[in-house]
Amino acid sequence: MKLLVGVVAVALAMFAAPARADSVDDLTKQLSSSNEKARVSATVSLARLGDKRSLKPLVTALHDPSAEVRAIAAVALGKLKHKAALPSLRAAASDDTDDIVRKKAREAALAVAKANDLDAELPEPAVATSSKPQARHTKGFGHSPHAVADAPDLYVMIKSSSDDSPGKADKPTRKQNAEVVKQVLLDSFKSAPQVTMTAADAQRWGLDPRTIDLSVVKMDVETNGGYVEIAAELRLAISDDKGKMLSFLSGGAKVQIPSAKFKGQYLQNYRREALEGAMHGMFDKLLAHLRQQSQS
Repeated sequence: MKLLVGVVAVALAMFAAPARADSVDDLTKQLSSSNEKARVSATVSLARLGDKRSLKPLVTALHDPSAEVRAIAAVALGKLKHKAALPSLRAAASDDTDDIVRKKAREAALAVAKANDLDAELPEPAVATSSKPQARHTKGFGHSPHAVADAPDLYVMIKSSSDDSPGKADKPTRKQNAEVVKQVLLDSFKSAPQVTMTAADAQRWGLDPRTIDLSVVKMDVETNGGYVEIAAELRLAISDDKGKMLSFLSGGAKVQIPSAKFKGQYLQNYRREALEGAMHGMFDKLLAHLRQQSQS
């Protein structure tokens, strides 16, 4: 509850405070930072600007790995009342892994729908009917101590990780890129209370395994205007325990460095940041997708 109050306070304050002078483009770039505080600050500043161009980055922020960022983005989109945000708010209200984010997204979707004389089309929360033991999660932001689960509801295994992107990257570089995304996903799973990677826990709670094959499908370096962009795209293949392919997910992230500040010797660091951003950005979408599969 303390965290919920904090989110409400931040959400109200960000519309009462004067907007920072940062441009939408600069703030959008900050949303790909690996620093959570920087992404929170950028989201709040985008909300304060009240600029219709902030709609797209705020919708993107609804998929941020930080539940705090997602909650603030949802509140901001509700204040903007732009109907283009409604589909994303509906999805967050239904699929987000955090109780508070779902609540804020639902409130925002209702506000947007009302402002545009539209039907919010928000389904009631699903009631579990499975005979499997059910995990119970307390309220709080995703990976915080307030989000401790009594039991997991997902059993996952990382089967492989590879860099299959086009280009002339050598074998050691490709191996390093593959290890970066694998480690980010592994750490994210370990810190998610709704996930177990232990067979004994899965057996205890009657969870069906899902295996994941990671692949880097794009790792590009391009000059765009006054910036050098390092773009990473990932593909996740999800299979059952018998190796049957069930579905795919894809996502990506960019790191932008002013051309005057770009240093070639730091290229692998920039690649790492882009890969980490891509994996972090996909994580909550992956959890929601896996949970939806487990309930079907």
